Amino acid sequence: MKTGLGLTLDLLKRKSDPAEIIVKLALRKALADCESVLDIGCGASPTMRQLGVSQIVGVEGYKPSVEQAKSLKTHDEIIEADVRELECHFHAKQFDACVALDVIEHLTKSQGLKLMESMERIAVKKVVFFTPCGFLPQRHVSNDDLQEHLSGWAPPEMRQRGYAVAGLLGPKRLRGEYHVIKGQPRIFWAALSLLGHFLWTHRHPEKAAAILCVKDLAKP
Repeated sequence: MKTGLGLTLDLLKRKSDPAEIIVKLALRKALADCESVLDIGCGASPTMRQLGVSQIVGVEGYKPSVEQAKSLKTHDEIIEADVRELECHFHAKQFDACVALDVIEHLTKSQGLKLMESMERIAVKKVVFFTPCGFLPQRHVSNDDLQEHLSGWAPPEMRQRGYAVAGLLGPKRLRGEYHVIKGQPRIFWAALSLLGHFLWTHRHPEKAAAILCVKDLAKP
């Protein structure tokens, strides 16, 4: 994996919202000891590639995103499949980590719990979720894009399931759909969001726009 200043500079080049850089650094820390990662609902995101993960397999159910990911070579392998049926494609303990970034909120609660159980069986070391804190209404952009939110996930319920939870993206009230900063000028409110992250919401995830939930499967 890339580490330290090199990764930070790469992310600065790619992101105008500084809070997004903190998300990538938190992911890097969570996956530091993981060489193989199953990236669930991966879209065409290069996040795992940016983090320097050695072996990356992506799972995506939206065909245009599958084709784009293959074109951009964001993963070593892309599998077009329903994320609700992971166990039809992967066996137990196949990857060091299973990661679902902005995915579980697109499923119903029962589907999300099934996804969580599947990920915990497939992973050896870590299971990682990044999701809005609580329910965040979000609509489709197009009818088949799978972007509607169907559930919300709060810090207490994730802790009850054995996940360490950290707040990310600053105060919840500053962001709307797709985690986009609501205020203008956006650069000012983005900076305020970052300040809020460091001063408050990182340690109080119930007030954060998003949460990073990490389960260490090596711990009893």
